[in-house]
Amino acid sequence: MMTQMKGLYVVAQTPFAADGALDLASIDTLTDFYLGHGAAGLTVLGVAGEAAKLSETESVDAVRRFVARAQGKPVIAGVSNPSVAQLATLTQAVTDAGASGVMIAPPPGLRTEEDVIGYYGAVFDRIGDVPTVLQDFPFSTGVWMSVPTMVRLVERFPQIQAIKEEDIPSAAKITRLREAMPRHVPILTGNNAVFLPQELERGIEGPMAGFSHPEMLSGVYDLYSRGQRDAAFDLFNLYLPLLNFENQAQWGVAVRKEILRRRGAIASAVMRAPGPRLSPLDLKDIDYLLERLQRALAQRSL
Repeated sequence: MMTQMKGLYVVAQTPFAADGALDLASIDTLTDFYLGHGAAGLTVLGVAGEAAKLSETESVDAVRRFVARAQGKPVIAGVSNPSVAQLATLTQAVTDAGASGVMIAPPPGLRTEEDVIGYYGAVFDRIGDVPTVLQDFPFSTGVWMSVPTMVRLVERFPQIQAIKEEDIPSAAKITRLREAMPRHVPILTGNNAVFLPQELERGIEGPMAGFSHPEMLSGVYDLYSRGQRDAAFDLFNLYLPLLNFENQAQWGVAVRKEILRRRGAIASAVMRAPGPRLSPLDLKDIDYLLERLQRALAQRSL
């Protein structure tokens, strides 16, 4: 049940071959990499996963491959779409492919609380009882959902079994959501995990974020969950320069994919067009950040 979600639900990249084709073999190695570094589940077909650049057939093929390799761990598939009909079609396809649930953000253009409630009503009329993560990411969608609006959604639609909270300031909103929710709904957070320690302080169930070093995300969560607050903050701080460097929208995804390639998780760092390409100077920046990280980790282990 998604109501029991906790731990790292890593936001997975979508691997492409050098010619831009979907790289199914790299989905296998990437999934192994994520699970080997502490992921409790996978979140696929997200913005960082370049979902908008996939055909529906490719999206379903990717989900099926992630599910097959996930060793029974849950796979959440992003299906957000302004067209309720297209969203419903993709939802049926990914759940048939084995996805444990879907994630849905409100589409751009919704302006009022009633617009938001009406949209999700239309969605759930079409998709039925599919377990759903409600994604609150206004800086991507342009739709700001108030805490009362989100409470109404949770009250009205039992299909909403978790929340991905990415509004800013995230910590303050998490506290208000916790105080107002009529039933327990796990809250996971994104924003490239740059606020993870503060969000853990407010009681989130875990990160739902992508990073080229997922062992940091799972490690910080595990340390904090065991009551080792200072150790969790210290581990986070070691990775923070690299984390910030990756926190640059689609350009940051290019950085992340390059590092994942270097770590053997995927065969190619290619992003589908339109997408950024890293320059030789960008690659030197990555070299330096990785070198500093390795020195810091080595010093920590002494």
